[in-house]
Amino acid sequence: MRYRLGVVDVVFWPRELPESATLAKELGFAHIDVPCEWEGELDLPVGDRTAFPSPKPGCSTPAPPEGEGMWDRAVAAYRRNPGCRMEPWGGSVCNTVEKVRAMLDAVPGLRLLVDTGHVAGWGEDPADLLPWAHHVQLRQARKGEVQVHADDGGDVDFTVLLQRLDALHYRGLLSVEYFDLPDMGWHLDDPVGWACALAGRVRPLLA
Repeated sequence: MRYRLGVVDVVFWPRELPESATLAKELGFAHIDVPCEWEGELDLPVGDRTAFPSPKPGCSTPAPPEGEGMWDRAVAAYRRNPGCRMEPWGGSVCNTVEKVRAMLDAVPGLRLLVDTGHVAGWGEDPADLLPWAHHVQLRQARKGEVQVHADDGGDVDFTVLLQRLDALHYRGLLSVEYFDLPDMGWHLDDPVGWACALAGRVRPLLA
C-alpha cells in the first residue's frame, strides 16, 4: 500500500485505549490516533496525537468554535505553538476553505489535520485543503451530514482524493474516523462497523 491506513481512537469509545488499539490491530489497521497525553505501550504504533482544547506543538487540535474574539485568540494560540496542526470543522472559526486559507496566511507554517467528513459536511471539497495536510482522516459525508455510511453514497470521492495526495507527494498518514458523540449532535450506533466498512472500500484503492 502506498499509504498506511490507521484509525482514530474515538471510533472505539468508550473502550480504554489499550483495548482499542488491540481491537484496531485485529481489524487490520496499521496505526491508531490517540490523545496527546497518552504514554504507554500499545499494540499499534501511534499515528497522530490530538490536543484538546488548546493547541500543542506536534499535535492536532480542533479549531475553536465560532464566537466573538475567537479568531484572534486562535491566531495567537497557533503562533505561540509552532508545529501544531489545526483541524477545521463546521462549527468552528474555520468552517470554509476561504477561512482556512486565511488562517494559514495569518499563521505562517501552520499545517492541517484534514477531516474529509467535516469539509464535505459543510459543503466543500476536502481535496482543496490537501496541499496543507500533515495528517488526513477519512470519513464519507455529504453536505449537512458529517457521517455517511460507505455504502450509502456521499460527496467524498476517495479515488480522486488519493490521486490528489499522490500529485502532492504526500508523506503523511491516513486514518479512518467515525464517532458516536451525541453531545455534539453526532450520534452513531455502530462507529466500529462504519469504520470497517469504509476501510474495506479504501484499502483496494491503496494497493
